[in-house]
Amino acid sequence: MRSTIIAEGEYYHVCNRGMLKQQIFNSKQDYLRWLFSITHFQSSISFSEVAETVKKFSNDFRQHRVLTSNSEVREIINKRTVKLVAFTLMPNHFHLLLKEIKEGGIATYMQRLQNSFTKYSNIKNETSGHLFQGPYRLVHIADNDQLLYTSAYIHRNCRELKGWKGKEIGYPWSSYQDFAGLNRWGKLICLETILEQFDSFQEYKDFIDESGAKEDIFESIAKIEN
Repeated sequence: MRSTIIAEGEYYHVCNRGMLKQQIFNSKQDYLRWLFSITHFQSSISFSEVAETVKKFSNDFRQHRVLTSNSEVREIINKRTVKLVAFTLMPNHFHLLLKEIKEGGIATYMQRLQNSFTKYSNIKNETSGHLFQGPYRLVHIADNDQLLYTSAYIHRNCRELKGWKGKEIGYPWSSYQDFAGLNRWGKLICLETILEQFDSFQEYKDFIDESGAKEDIFESIAKIEN
């Protein structure tokens, strides 16, 4: 039984990692599939031709085309039950900063994300069984300070990877570069939640660089649950 109650209008840090800390994302295709899911599953609308939709999405990403407000995107935005605020994808885990818009939104969103990606991964890799290490982990954001700290933690996360310390803005599998000016997702990501609290992106970058946000979220949740 999950101890944290998810309430409408509240923000949450959501994360999970691969079974036995094994990699979830093994190729660019895997990362793109997850990016498609976290941006397009914010509402309950379904996609009749998922493979073709993901293919178009991947081509747009590779061509650096920003998602525009076409009819499909507008429908997602108008009907979404959760808002995506920030994210980062690491080889063996992910972090999401989400806002619950309608009751059950995050629970449905996360179930859809993990189930669909597990099915995709099993088919692609000719495997079976679980991909993620149990249920997703979730922390309620209690106040604005924690909200800003969490966004900093998420955007600093890739510095754990060799060659990315000090170059976090360029990491392609994070929302940090979207905050920096090139918003690849349009209204499918709610950057203003964080950015409107700073006079400029440089001020936000300075906040991240000086925050020292580095607590292992998996360990902190384990402490809460125990």
